[in-house]
Amino acid sequence: MTNKNIKLSEISDIFKKLDVEELEGVTIEGDIELDISGGGGLNPALAYALGHEAAQVSLHVANIARMLGYPVDQLFATSMGAVPAAETTRPNVLDELIPSKFEVSKVAEWNNSIEEVTLGATSADGGSRKNTITLGGENALPYHFDGEMPHRNYVTMDVFDMPIGMAKSVKENYEDVINDPADWAKKVVNDFNADMVTIHLISTDPLINDTPAREAAKVVEDVLQAVDVPIVIGGSGNPQKDPEVLEKAAEVAEGERVLLASASLNLDYERVAKAATDYGHAVLSWTQLEINAQKELNRKLMKQCGVPRDSIVMDPTTAALGYGLDYAYTNMERIRLAGLMGDDELTFPMSSGTTNAWGARESWMKESPMNEDSNWGPREYRGPIWEIITGLTLSLAGNDLFMMMHPTSVEVLKEITQTLFGSVETESLDITNWIGTEV
Repeated sequence: MTNKNIKLSEISDIFKKLDVEELEGVTIEGDIELDISGGGGLNPALAYALGHEAAQVSLHVANIARMLGYPVDQLFATSMGAVPAAETTRPNVLDELIPSKFEVSKVAEWNNSIEEVTLGATSADGGSRKNTITLGGENALPYHFDGEMPHRNYVTMDVFDMPIGMAKSVKENYEDVINDPADWAKKVVNDFNADMVTIHLISTDPLINDTPAREAAKVVEDVLQAVDVPIVIGGSGNPQKDPEVLEKAAEVAEGERVLLASASLNLDYERVAKAATDYGHAVLSWTQLEINAQKELNRKLMKQCGVPRDSIVMDPTTAALGYGLDYAYTNMERIRLAGLMGDDELTFPMSSGTTNAWGARESWMKESPMNEDSNWGPREYRGPIWEIITGLTLSLAGNDLFMMMHPTSVEVLKEITQTLFGSVETESLDITNWIGTEV
């Protein structure tokens, strides 16, 4: 038998001439070749020709298959998604959505709550604060719908007992009060809506003014009389001088339930802890981006120094946007998750030195020091944004208290965190027109 090339269209024509409507017991064998004229690569014209040729082949094959008795029409109807005629009368618009219920189960591993620590004391508690502030109490990561967040985030604004070098965009907000810590404290509370005040006694540093501890304690008294919010008392950072300074400050603030900042492993933390317990204050447990050091210090404060669990706030150190924010975030998140999962050495609220954002050169320099770099934009906006992003990022890791400086940063961060918390109501949106809605 000789081989002969024959077109599929010719087979169809033969069947039509013979008036063949159906074939039985017939098998057609052979190879199908596509003849695409034009040559060259797969350009648009060639692709179109190939598609046209394939379509012609499919039509001829379908026609032959139909003659061979195969239910081609039924197959096409199924593949094209055709529906029975009876069903085409159904309305194509739903009158209402199918009712549904959305449930979220609590993370099984989060079986422990963060310790609640209250700062400040009202007259009913033996103090003179207008209100108190409670940190902690969470049993989930912040702003999650699967766990209670009983207390919102709070901001304490920095005040110093002497003028210091600050970025211009920060300093211009305090030039009228920079020489008076009491007036400075009033301004951040009355004008900038600070929840708390942190008084930094930096003049006590032997390398600065070496202000005596008793004289520095007088500044604490002035601040307590100037404002009625809870306060934080910080030293100069000098490990030799700070224990003495914080002892005197704790003494004059007796009954006010202040936060002493801070106890750390590189100073005599026992003296700071004793001052806190003797005069009824809380202790800021400060470590440097190291979770095991944080566990060690907390353990020593509780077991060695006898500090109650409801009197410890952690400061794991804030490496701000620009030089390690990802590391600070990871460290805080690990601490919070460990606390939620039952590590009783880490179940404490956290504080962030968010003002460290101003230590990054991107927050205060006029422009990039590299000639090939693009302009960084106006630092009047850039600096506050640096502080806002630092605080907001760490709030997502579980931070409860922010130490901040720029009033705009404070305003924006409080607006965002309180909105997420639910204490700031936002305008409701009509989601039925979600495509065109402006937010």
